[in-house]
Amino acid sequence: MTRISVAFAGEGSGEDELSWGQREIWEALVAQRGWMPMGGTLPLPPGHAVEDTVERLRYLMSRYQSMRTRLRFAADGTPRQVVHDSGEITLEVVEAGPADPYEVALAVQLRYEQTEYDFTSEWPMRMAVVQRDGTPTHLVAIMTHFVMDGGGAAIMLAEEERHETAPVQGMQALEQVQWQRSPAGQRLSGAAIRYWESTLRTIPARRIAGAGDPQTPRYWRGEFSSAALPLAVQSIAARTQVDATTVMLTACAVASVRICGVNPVVTRLVSSNRFRPGLAEVVGPVSQSALCAMDVADLPFDEALERVRRASVLAYKHGYYDRARLEEITAAIARERGPEFDLDWFYNNRRGPVDPSPVDPSLVLAALPRSVLRWTIKRDEVYARMFLNVDDESAETVRLRIEIDTHHVSPAAAEALLRAMEEVAVEAAIGEVATA
Repeated sequence: MTRISVAFAGEGSGEDELSWGQREIWEALVAQRGWMPMGGTLPLPPGHAVEDTVERLRYLMSRYQSMRTRLRFAADGTPRQVVHDSGEITLEVVEAGPADPYEVALAVQLRYEQTEYDFTSEWPMRMAVVQRDGTPTHLVAIMTHFVMDGGGAAIMLAEEERHETAPVQGMQALEQVQWQRSPAGQRLSGAAIRYWESTLRTIPARRIAGAGDPQTPRYWRGEFSSAALPLAVQSIAARTQVDATTVMLTACAVASVRICGVNPVVTRLVSSNRFRPGLAEVVGPVSQSALCAMDVADLPFDEALERVRRASVLAYKHGYYDRARLEEITAAIARERGPEFDLDWFYNNRRGPVDPSPVDPSLVLAALPRSVLRWTIKRDEVYARMFLNVDDESAETVRLRIEIDTHHVSPAAAEALLRAMEEVAVEAAIGEVATA
């Protein structure tokens, strides 16, 4: 293996407290006792040279302040962001030899993901080129979630692909902190915290009726792949002219009432916050959780859809705030409401744009038999009590990935919830109860 030192330099440097988005990710890292690696392995096109990757890495490190960010910890353990204007980072070049280059690249990726990350001395990116007989075949790029959310990663990849040279847009993390301390920032945070406080005092203490089903290992991850669900959601969105994101959330809310037996359904949505001034084009973390309470019991789907639309808009409006202050409020309310009080339920829809065209009901029904649920990971590393991610698995399939704490959510209830989401959406799309 060869290591190439890549020098970089970019605009902007300084030190300050964490921004609200950085704090959100940092608390998740601490709770899960990890560094949340993001990225993966990609094939390289014919003719790609190692020097091309050197310049790619130099570009990313030079252009984005988030990629030049390390942490410094105060005496009491409080993290502070430190943005550097220059430095050097290492690119690894790995020769596959007689082995399959793709398998070698996956091994490098696994090594990157499983090696502890030092926030104070490492740069956020780990990158390698795998080659066979001197010809590059694959790129491995892994970075910590602390410096990037999904929206920021998408912007970075798009700009890198076209080699954007115009000035970076949006408030960088150091600028965000200054705005967040301003009167305008404090007013926004104060309004959000008041919304959270009033909602927390009125919602049910628990998110699910009944007990969990403690397992060993304790934390499970399951994946439900469905071709019928995206077609049903597309059909409903075309009929109602309500966006597909809200349709999917409504299917989740109605399914939750059926399976979990608690109304209103309360979850913490992941808000991108990129609709806010100065944050649309930021390459860095600005997402936070937004508290959403949805009263959908005993309603026709279209009425539930309207209630979920209003509730989610209200939640996203109040999804940008000083988390340290909010934690003080939520801790006080949790003490008042007792040990059963539970806010550890999250929902994150990460799907791309959805085709707005109507869908033939027969296509929805024909897709039902292809649905598959499998439990993929069982371990004792800490998850939330429940975290549901919605992703495009392929052009035709949606993947619902659920992570549960079996001490609070049984695997049977989690599976029933995923299947019920599909059932609810299909029933609403075709106007009748459907069976595979």
